[in-house]
Amino acid sequence: MNTSGPALGRGLRLIPFRGLRYVPERVGSLAAVTSPPYDVVVRPDGLHHLESADPHNIVRLILPQAGTAAARHRQAADTLKRWLAEGVLAPDPVPVLYVYEQRAGDILQRGVIGALALSPASEGVVLPHEDVMADVVEDRADLMRTVGAHLEPLLLSYAGDGGRSGTTAVIERVVERVPLLTTTTEDGFSHRLWAVTDPEEQAEIESDLSHHQALIADGHHRWATYLRLQQEQSGPGPWDFGLVLLVDTARYPLRVRAIHRLLHRLPVERALGALDGGFRVRPVDGPLDRALDALAEAAEESNAFLLAGDGRFHLADRPDGELLARTVRADRPAAWRALDATVLHSTLLDDVWGIPDTPEEIAYIHDAAAAVEQAERHGATAVLMHPVREDVVRDLARQGITMPRKSTSFGPKPATGLVLRSLDVD
Repeated sequence: MNTSGPALGRGLRLIPFRGLRYVPERVGSLAAVTSPPYDVVVRPDGLHHLESADPHNIVRLILPQAGTAAARHRQAADTLKRWLAEGVLAPDPVPVLYVYEQRAGDILQRGVIGALALSPASEGVVLPHEDVMADVVEDRADLMRTVGAHLEPLLLSYAGDGGRSGTTAVIERVVERVPLLTTTTEDGFSHRLWAVTDPEEQAEIESDLSHHQALIADGHHRWATYLRLQQEQSGPGPWDFGLVLLVDTARYPLRVRAIHRLLHRLPVERALGALDGGFRVRPVDGPLDRALDALAEAAEESNAFLLAGDGRFHLADRPDGELLARTVRADRPAAWRALDATVLHSTLLDDVWGIPDTPEEIAYIHDAAAAVEQAERHGATAVLMHPVREDVVRDLARQGITMPRKSTSFGPKPATGLVLRSLDVD
């Protein structure tokens, strides 16, 4: 991705906004009201855990529970309105940019949260790398439209020069100051947030980012939702901007993990039987970490998948060349054709197993152990994936080629609930 190409004013445009934040005195703790992004929450167990953590947990806004979609979205809007009236959430007094830090062990990530000017992929400013599903975008759009707020920031990456200039210089000055908030979530990550209020520092960030373009690391459906809602508006306004976290990966490299599949209605025995002749299938020893090591080793040589759900682990690799030639599109680059996600969707799901990509059939789970546990509990099949390399993702994005949805999980992801953006306030 060419991050030095855009001329001034044609790259990223990040502006300050009045963030909505929890009032610490009105909640049990900031950690108790946060959540992972909506699509990372493992349901129903993780959802129930978050709901019980604090009556004001943000999950009640991002994943409201009711009988119909319309009722869920109205419930979220009513909840947000009530929390604002009660002083549980309150807007910051003036528009600012926010410096956000996440730290755990040797992992350190810092970036800037702001309102980013929207642009279609054709302009080459914000580049998607994954496909999206229309029904998910429609649901998120209905929620955002009803609530009138951006509830969680997308994670976008850009490549700076790796030095201490521009945005990085501002960040490293700001983190020496007293933060707005500090909390540690149950996953062991500490979170700190600062407000950038100095107009000169805001201008320094804006000028620097105007020379860059970004890759959507996490939040493709929410970005597509932003664009859809913008198109509905009759004139300029707050819908022309979306809530994002921008991270310079030359300074703070992201981690890339796989997203696993849970095939609700496919028992492992039937899944393995259908692979006969099309893949090499062999058992591998547990525990899970050891089995994932075997998957990683196999993935160096060919497409490889780890199947689980019957109390054992089964490695499927070395797909038949004729099967791939018949099932994988020939009009895409070789790197796309070789993706495990491509082979999984085009060859296994569409052809070998005949499973449609719908929520009734497939769940997408970020945690391998959770995928295996749910598969074993429900007699389903977990398909564990090996992560794709970040350079492959960027190269395809440069070419305008999107990968199958949920092909990657970039992180660490921003905690949901630390700062929101109200379209009414903004």
